[in-house]
This record gives sequence, C-alpha cells and structure tokens, in this order.
Amino acid sequence: MKTDQHQFLQLLGQLPARLTAEQAAWVINCQPHDIPALVTAKLIKPLGNPPANGIKYFATVDVLAATKDRNWLVRVSTTIYTHWAKKNARHQVAEIENSLPANSRN
Repeated sequence: MKTDQHQFLQLLGQLPARLTAEQAAWVINCQPHDIPALVTAKLIKPLGNPPANGIKYFATVDVLAATKDRNWLVRVSTTIYTHWAKKNARHQVAEIENSLPANSRN
C-alpha cells in the first residue's frame, strides 16, 4: 500500500470498501497466491464479473464477516492445504517423468 493511501485510511479510521487480492489475503491471513484457490473453491467471491486475467476486488464487508465464521476458516485452511498438496504432487510427478529415459516414457 502506498504511504499516502495508508495515511488517508488512518485518518478515515476504516478499511477501504473494496480490497485487492493482496489486501484480502492480509485480512484472511494467507498469502496473495492463495486467493485464486479460494475463489475457485467459491470461498470468496470477487465483485462483479472480472475477466480471468483481470484485477479482482473483494467487498471488505463480506471478507470481514466471513472471517468471524470458524467453519469458513476451517474450509479456507483445508482448501489451501489441499491446493498446494495437489500442486506439489503434480510437480513431483513431472520431475520423475522428466528424469526417465526417453524410451521408457509412454
């Protein structure tokens, strides 16, 4: 966040109405790269209908309300764990396949 934005928000005394993915991650206490997995799992919903490669904003009021729900937090944690476990498993399989001699691959 830019210094002038930070100072303005301190004067205002509240969070902005819309959060970027990075800001939403700060509120949820996860990493910004976890946000797409949470969107895919429909645990957080971007405002409007942004294009797949566009900047996504999230309603601050929705994110704050969701963080008060313990069951939602459990689902967030499980989604993040599962997402990275699957991604790491795919990466390991690809490394194994690439290390095999060319004539032993499918």
